[in-house]
Amino acid sequence: MHRIETAKMTRRTFLKKLTRTGFVTALATSFAYGYARWIEPSHLTVTHHTLSHPLIPKAFNGVKLLQFSDLHLGHYYSLERFYRIIAHINELRPDLVVFTGDLLHEANRYPDTEAVAEALAGIRAPLGKFSVYGNHDHGGYGTDIYRRLMERAGFRVLVNEHVLVRRGRQAIAVAGGDDMMLGRPDWAKMIAGIPPATYTIALVHEPDGAVETCRYPIHVQLSGHSHGGQIQLPFIGPLITPPLSERYYEGFYRVGGLVLYVNRGLGTTRVPLRFFSPPELTLFSLIHR
Repeated sequence: MHRIETAKMTRRTFLKKLTRTGFVTALATSFAYGYARWIEPSHLTVTHHTLSHPLIPKAFNGVKLLQFSDLHLGHYYSLERFYRIIAHINELRPDLVVFTGDLLHEANRYPDTEAVAEALAGIRAPLGKFSVYGNHDHGGYGTDIYRRLMERAGFRVLVNEHVLVRRGRQAIAVAGGDDMMLGRPDWAKMIAGIPPATYTIALVHEPDGAVETCRYPIHVQLSGHSHGGQIQLPFIGPLITPPLSERYYEGFYRVGGLVLYVNRGLGTTRVPLRFFSPPELTLFSLIHR
């Protein structure tokens, strides 16, 4: 009789533990989803870094370059949030601003291109504003829409070309390649005519393009596209990364003699979630050494 009662208590205890575990698991899952859906995507981070090199002209010592990327406006990314980003960029008082692709999620379906152009035009950058195509900028018949929008906003759209940014008599080069997935990138054309020993920064949307970029006299590549993995797990890393960002997906890398920086972007793609990969603005200080 005693053994039967003990068995009943054991089953009851087991069922209680099972119910408690299920409740805690459901609660944790709900919290994680709520955090990834509503909190982290709105938690903007500003990362500050230094780019130092002997070829950075002394006239550029202390110049601030701001990179932003991958807004995906229209894909769960509102104009109101976008306006806050523009205000934040201006608060950082950059000298140069670069955008590394994927502005609109579906350009031919986005209804507020004029408002976006007007907002981007409000970014202040005395040494210039430059951008390149991402795959979403070419996709959805967006190639011409993106170019017109960015040019109205005062951005120079670089497609396998470069500009010399001057400060006094000294200059650095900002080069831009076409998108690797839907465009026709040409690295040799991108840097053709850059004077020897000119410090050169290349904008290439897909970070894995660094494998090709490092073969040329380019010192830094700035990329986006990966969203930092968008959903990362501790000790595991990103669950899914887009094509051409499997090798390099977040932060600094050294690829041969090239320095690569991968920005986590601002918006989301595929699913409107971010987990351990908050949206990012990156502010670089150029230092002559």
